[in-house]
Amino acid sequence: IEGAVAAIRRADMLIIGGTSLNVWPAAGLINYFRGEHLVLINKSAVARDLTADLVITDPIGEVLAQL
Repeated sequence: IEGAVAAIRRADMLIIGGTSLNVWPAAGLINYFRGEHLVLINKSAVARDLTADLVITDPIGEVLAQL
């Protein structure tokens, strides 16, 4: 957990995919992000959509297959 928190704090962009952000403690890791851009990829909307720079509401497998 400490390593994840440190990496998230240093990140310029955080991409979160395939989660409703309701499962703790993993959902709380987003609170450590201080970077510029937050991207959420999830089939349905989540509460953090309001703070994200980019929200993609498609299945994560389909999105990543296009990259």
